[in-house]
Amino acid sequence: MNIYVSGQGAFAVQVADALLDEGHKILGVAAPRLRKGRTDESDAMSWDRLRAWAYPRDIAWTDSAELRAMHVPDGVDIIIAAHSHAFLGRHTRARAAVATIGYHPSLLPLHRGRDAIRWTVRDGDKVTGGSVYHLTERTDAGPLAAQEHLFVPPGSTAQSLWRDHLAPLGVRLLLRVVADLAEGRRIEVPQDEELATWEPAMGAPPLFKPELIALPGTAQVNGSRWALHTR
Repeated sequence: MNIYVSGQGAFAVQVADALLDEGHKILGVAAPRLRKGRTDESDAMSWDRLRAWAYPRDIAWTDSAELRAMHVPDGVDIIIAAHSHAFLGRHTRARAAVATIGYHPSLLPLHRGRDAIRWTVRDGDKVTGGSVYHLTERTDAGPLAAQEHLFVPPGSTAQSLWRDHLAPLGVRLLLRVVADLAEGRRIEVPQDEELATWEPAMGAPPLFKPELIALPGTAQVNGSRWALHTR
């Protein structure tokens, strides 16, 4: 399959390497220009890891802050969001002939939002997991293509849970879904909105997300978390 990867950091590189190992082709990537906290564009060590990965392989790179449909080349079968904070609009998603999928480190529809793992640890969840889903206009709310649970090891931090468990799970689930799509198996299981929760990013100003919280029947939970109940 011909793949376009929108993502960042080590996870995006792990996904891209795994796709190549499986015989797929990466036609292009979108990633931040620089790593978080870096400012020196002239220093390649400051580049985001996915951008740095693409450069020696002559794979086209686009700054994810500027990603638009025109940046996705012809012939792309699947767009993959791998730790991507860029919103992929409908025109961009339409550039994929087969599907646009992403990985979220929670058992969707639980813990929608950017800091799902930190909220998992903060809430003391005993069980978590990963979900691959089809991207739609609503953040983290598209139909599920694959999902798997795991128990949260005692003493886990957000970093250890991601590094040791949820990131490897994400690579494996994404490869599984790509293989399914390559064989013509398209799985789309609607998320249960009765169970949906969304938490804001930690350490960031309050964010108004009408597509997530301004829904009929929305109820505020614990002052900072929102449970979505639609009928």
